[in-house]
Amino acid sequence: MGLWAQKPGNSDAFAHTFSILARDSETGQMAVGVQSHWFSVGTVVPWGQSGVGVVATQSFVNEAYGYEGLKLMSKNMSPAKVLEQLRNKDEGQVFRQVAMMSNNGEIAAFTGNKCVQDARHIIGENYSIQANMMVSENVVYNMRQAFEEHSDLALAERVVKALEAGQAAGGDIRGKQSAALIVVDSKPSELPWNDKLVDLRVDDHNQPIQELSRLLNVHRAYEYMAKGDLAMEEGNAESALEAYHQAEKLLPNQDEIQFWKAVALVNAKQVKNSIPVFERLFKKDKKWQELLKRLPASELIAIDQPALDYLLKL
Repeated sequence: MGLWAQKPGNSDAFAHTFSILARDSETGQMAVGVQSHWFSVGTVVPWGQSGVGVVATQSFVNEAYGYEGLKLMSKNMSPAKVLEQLRNKDEGQVFRQVAMMSNNGEIAAFTGNKCVQDARHIIGENYSIQANMMVSENVVYNMRQAFEEHSDLALAERVVKALEAGQAAGGDIRGKQSAALIVVDSKPSELPWNDKLVDLRVDDHNQPIQELSRLLNVHRAYEYMAKGDLAMEEGNAESALEAYHQAEKLLPNQDEIQFWKAVALVNAKQVKNSIPVFERLFKKDKKWQELLKRLPASELIAIDQPALDYLLKL
């Protein structure tokens, strides 16, 4: 029976953990957030596919629940029927904890009676929270409260708030090591390699949720950077400048953002305003100066040679 015959002694991973599946009722986006005292929890627990659904498979992990679960939900099978079908194949189901959510918000979850206590799951409107090997039952209930109280936030940030609340309630009885966050869209992606809107992992860290939150902020900044880069390609310097400005607000001390903002200033005919930015960067690292020198050949900066020579001498 292959994967479905897995027992605890030969499971691929022992991801005793707490996680949340969630859906944004307005955008339809779906997310999985997870933390565990286990290395690289993001490689085994969270599964998702745009236009299909999300899955968390944990405790004594059987990853087939993730792979097969998405495959069956993509054929319009309900999460309840999917979970029932997969459990019927699984000789080790009493050791599993699984939750799945389809694109329309339907949810099914299961906690085997051999999962290490405290182990439980709770299902609410557009979310499912599941945990095992926790300090106490307060973990899932605190996560629920945090998720419901932060409905004003974007889905990814809201999920992180729930994880923070779970950890504040004690979290995994063994401590903390890794965390992960994925977000997928409500509609299938036209570009399968861009299927995940957010895909962040903290594989080994003494404060994994805190690091995950930091990475999410970086991710948001680079979303603006990507918009700025696209505007640059289209020759829209003003839009690029605005996008880089928004990125800078999120990461005010990031040299990469500063550099491209300065380039956008030049392209927006604001060379004088770019001078202090370039000057600071060049003083910090001459490689930024060399990079600037290479941009005209790639048509990424619109500047005459005298002005470029001036900047390169800063």
